[in-house]
Amino acid sequence: MDPLQFLVPLGWLSEVGPMLPYAILVMAVANLATRHIAHRHHVERGSDGDSVEPYTPHAFTNIGLMLLTFLFVLDSPVSGTILAVIVITMLIADLFELEARNVEARNDMPIEAPKSSIAASLIVLVFAGYYSLFFLVSGIWNQFVVA
Repeated sequence: MDPLQFLVPLGWLSEVGPMLPYAILVMAVANLATRHIAHRHHVERGSDGDSVEPYTPHAFTNIGLMLLTFLFVLDSPVSGTILAVIVITMLIADLFELEARNVEARNDMPIEAPKSSIAASLIVLVFAGYYSLFFLVSGIWNQFVVA
C-alpha cells in the first residue's frame, strides 16, 4: 500500500514513474543548453548598458526541471528528495547569478559566466544521469559494491 494513495490519486504516476528519470535527464541537458544561450544573451544585453532580464527558454527549463523533480519525489521519495534539493539549490543560484549580472551590467563591468549555477546544474546532470543511466554500469557496480 502506498502511503500517499489517499492523499493524491497516484494511478497515473505508476505508468509515468519509470520514465521520469529520463525526462529529468533530457530537461537537465536542455537546461545546460539554455543556460549557455542565456549567458550569450546576457553578455549581449549587458554590453549595451541595459539591465539583464531572465531568458524565457531558460526559465521554462528551470520550472520544468523543478516540476519533473517534484513528480519524481512522489514516485521515488528518497532519490527524488535528493534530486529536488539539488534542483532547488540550482534555482536559488540562478536567482543570485541573475542579480550579479544586473550589477555588472549597471556598473559597466564585463559580464562573467554564472559559475555557481553552472556547477549546480552539472551536479543535477550527474545525479539525473546516475538515476536514469545506472543500468549501463549496474553489472560492474554490483561486482565491486556489496550492499
